[in-house]
Amino acid sequence: MARRPLPRILTHSAPLARMAHSASLARSRELARSAADSASDVFHPLITIGRGLRRLGAAGRGRWAETPKEQRGPLAFFVGACLLVVWLVPYGPLLALIAVMGAGAWAGRERTPVATGPSEAETERLRSLYEALVPYLSAEGDPSPLYAHGGDWERAFVEYAFDDSGRLERLQLKYPAYFTDGEDRSRVRIEQVLYAKAGRGREYHFTWDELANQLTLTVLDALPTDIAAQRFVTSPGETVLGFTDPDSVQRTLPVTGGEETRDAPPVVWRTGQRSTEPHLLVLGQPGTGATTLLRSIALQALQHGDVLVIDGSGTGEYGCLTGRRGVLGVESGLAGALATLEWASHETERRLIEGNRARQAGGAAPDDTRRPLWIIADRPTALAHIAVAEGRDDPQRWLQVPLRHGRAAHVTVVVADQFETAELLSDPVRAHTKARVVLGPATAEEVRAVLGAPPHTTPPAQVPPGRGYARLGSAPVLRLQVPATPDPLDDATGQAHREAVTALLPERTVPADGAGPTEPVTGGAPVDVGKTVTSGKPVDARKPVDVRKSARAAGAEPDDGPPAADAAPDAAEETGPAAEPVGASARVRTDKGGEPRVVNGSVEAVRAEG
Repeated sequence: MARRPLPRILTHSAPLARMAHSASLARSRELARSAADSASDVFHPLITIGRGLRRLGAAGRGRWAETPKEQRGPLAFFVGACLLVVWLVPYGPLLALIAVMGAGAWAGRERTPVATGPSEAETERLRSLYEALVPYLSAEGDPSPLYAHGGDWERAFVEYAFDDSGRLERLQLKYPAYFTDGEDRSRVRIEQVLYAKAGRGREYHFTWDELANQLTLTVLDALPTDIAAQRFVTSPGETVLGFTDPDSVQRTLPVTGGEETRDAPPVVWRTGQRSTEPHLLVLGQPGTGATTLLRSIALQALQHGDVLVIDGSGTGEYGCLTGRRGVLGVESGLAGALATLEWASHETERRLIEGNRARQAGGAAPDDTRRPLWIIADRPTALAHIAVAEGRDDPQRWLQVPLRHGRAAHVTVVVADQFETAELLSDPVRAHTKARVVLGPATAEEVRAVLGAPPHTTPPAQVPPGRGYARLGSAPVLRLQVPATPDPLDDATGQAHREAVTALLPERTVPADGAGPTEPVTGGAPVDVGKTVTSGKPVDARKPVDVRKSARAAGAEPDDGPPAADAAPDAAEETGPAAEPVGASARVRTDKGGEPRVVNGSVEAVRAEG
């Protein structure tokens, strides 16, 4: 029996296609879509409330499941009591229904999903940083390497953060236990890779946690440069070298920066008999702020002590200190520097002898031996060149006694020089200056050579004057920004900075300009300290000395015999006045214009007028 053919409507698709694209069917679809949208708009509040009630119910069931069984009874009793009170209160059920509907509407609202995790650009940056660390933090034979090409960077990077511009500002990563994190060379290699991949032009701080095998990279803010010279709130024996990061020190000082007063973290250097770093060495490039730092230290030291300044450069940067109360001398010539430093050496010995005798007698040390004495030498190696050319002694020779015994005698030595001439510094200067400061642009090797440890930060792109690193003894290396203390006599100094420095200067006790050398006011016959004492009474180094003779004899090597300072305690009973530097009765200062200016008067006259 032959099969009958199927109807045409089932074998040909043209009618179905015409039916699908007909105008009536398209109109029906549009009407259905419009009805659905209208219903969604009408029932949207009910949908929101229903969704919220469902969430509240789920949260209530979860809370009931978390409640211990012994506490479920009191909880059910409390809920039942609340429902009873609501039922008895007038309009209580209606108010409860309104509250439940409001809570459901709030809980069922549509929340905008918060974007979590890094963006595509940030993910690509983290992945490239991970791949760059693979050659340095992986090893052959590791069965489960933390760092591998094409590996999972989320396992290695524990925490990360980006700023608004998409640049990395914080990263905490893990590294394998076999990485040699105790070697500085290995650390520096990883820090260089992170510095290059995280973005140059910023300053980064690296914190190594050897116990947890983690490294934290943090972007540091620029240190403030608007802090000028001012009176800092410190105790005697404390000197503010500058300011650093808030996380590096546990102390703040109120300072005035611009037009506001705020708290800033200082780098405080402690001197005196209890100090472990009684002397300071400052090194840097020309124009990086070493003289500014020494000027700031001198202004702070004049509050409680006396200051001797040796200006080896001879540019008159310390001319504002000349003739001020507490300033024993400002010398820029070789003869005056030799005579002044020789006196400082004898004065240190005198203080030690008198203090020892006072303790043996059961009494307190004299007041003049307990008053701090600061010896500030700026570029002493420049005078060493002149001394070699003229066949005289190196001025650093007379710093040996103050450096070795200065802490017990309340004598502090501050030396500043440049990197180019640092190798000319004497061995005592290198050995006894435990507090170190490096200013200006310097490589990690140069910082390590001076401070004894490399910095844990990358070098900044822009180095303002007074910016550098400081290390006090064996403490960590700190970033440092020296307060602006320019020369008030310089024409390039701003009016605000000039007034700030001038306000810190002590009153003037000796005229700035003098007609010429005058006779010492203390009386007595001049004595040439360059001659050898062979007989008679020992020479008292504190008595007035002829400047011309002392200058000629300053470079001569003293012959064998008792030094003048050995007899100082015996002569102190006869003379009485405090010690005075040789050549202090007439000092010569060279201005920036090149003209020599003579300052008359002695320390005794200065103190007598005060």
